[in-house]
Order: sequence, then structure tokens, then C-alpha cells
Amino acid sequence: MTAKKADPESGRKEVEAYLARVPEPARTTLEKVRAMIRAAAPKEATETISYKIPSFHYNGTLVWYAAFKNHCSFFPMDLSLIESFGDELKKYKTSKGTIQFPMEQPLPKALVTRIVRARVAQNKAKTRVKSE
Repeated sequence: MTAKKADPESGRKEVEAYLARVPEPARTTLEKVRAMIRAAAPKEATETISYKIPSFHYNGTLVWYAAFKNHCSFFPMDLSLIESFGDELKKYKTSKGTIQFPMEQPLPKALVTRIVRARVAQNKAKTRVKSE
């Protein structure tokens, strides 16, 4: 029996439905973050809702992002990335899995781009190791 492939269009629609429920100013901020991720990720990357929040996938999960009561969060899926971008993240609250930022101000585009590209490289490396 083969696994059913996810429909990229339905995933995109799920994310759009999630964003439609997010109140302003967080909605506009997350839409900007989503556009940054999409621009940095390979064109084959797909979107879906995972753990009730938006995520991008490419050879596995790339990143998640979400709105919460008092902040937005970006989840780079790897503590080592948060540590390696530590100087650039000093003004944000971080933990081992998340970067929190104000509802009314997205993370800098250059930072999101570098984190997403680093995640793409990590996922590609994991895929190579599994195939060997």
C-alpha cells in the first residue's frame, strides 16, 4: 500500500483559513513572514497545518510559524540554528524551539531567509544520509 500524497492546494487553503482567523495586527505580520519563507524555500516546498499551526515542508518540516495571545513565533526546528543566529536574535525572546517577536513587526527578511535556507540544507543532508 502506498502513502497518499498531500495535496499542496489543500494545505495552502488550510493555512489561509488559519490566517483568516488571526486578528490584526498579527495576521498582517504572519502574512509577511509567510511570504518571506515562501521566497526563501525551494519552489517545491509545500504548506500545511501541523500541530494546529502553519508549516512549510521540504524533505521534512522546514519551519513553523504562528500567532499567540501576546506575540508571534517562528519555529526553526533546530536549537543549533537559534544558537548560531544568537547575535541577531538578542532583541527577541528565544527558547530551544522558538523565536518570539512582536505581533506588529515581523522578523527581518534577511534573517528569515538565512534560517529557512539553513533548514533546507539540513533537510537535504538528512535525506542524503537516509538514502546512503
